[in-house]
Amino acid sequence: MIAMHFPVGPLGCNCSILGDEQTGEAIVVDGGDDVERIATILDEHKLRPKYLVHTHAHFDHIGALGVLRERVGGEGLLHPGDRPLYAQLTEQGRWVGLPVTIAPTTLDGDLEDELVLRAGAVSLTCLHTPGHTPGSTSFAVEVDGSPRILSGDTLFRGSVGRWDLGGTSLEDIVDSIRTKLFPYADDTVVIPGHGPATTIGSERTGNPYLA
Repeated sequence: MIAMHFPVGPLGCNCSILGDEQTGEAIVVDGGDDVERIATILDEHKLRPKYLVHTHAHFDHIGALGVLRERVGGEGLLHPGDRPLYAQLTEQGRWVGLPVTIAPTTLDGDLEDELVLRAGAVSLTCLHTPGHTPGSTSFAVEVDGSPRILSGDTLFRGSVGRWDLGGTSLEDIVDSIRTKLFPYADDTVVIPGHGPATTIGSERTGNPYLA
């Protein structure tokens, strides 16, 4: 199995490529920018996306969906709770002082809690973790026999996501983390939406919002 995580775009959104070398099928998570870089990595590993999934509908995580889908293929999926936020894509730049001119595109389907997406041997479980946004979704995947969580902007190393940019509340974020992410073992690696990786154990004991 191929599992790569790398930052894209001016805000350094962590994009993930999860691929099955045998079948060539892959899932791209949060391909929000740098389409040609993503396409090059897929080509180098002879992968073709089956799904393009998004942890939430902020522009840095989903803004390139239309262009990326046209370039590499795959079904674009988002939790329906974030469809209203996605409709505001071109307005979101003003919230953080950046120009955003990309309009939303047609989605191919919805993510839902406990939905399992498969691409060859890759099995990705959707975990609805509202708070940062109403439809925020984390993803759990097994890499080399160990679970890994892609938490989007719900959980960061030593912090949690904002809730003032189309979100709900801090209480919702904390509840989502405790009920959906903390059941995983302490040594579970967490790849957040921005910044360095962490582990469930580190956040369980050391995160000031959660300890």
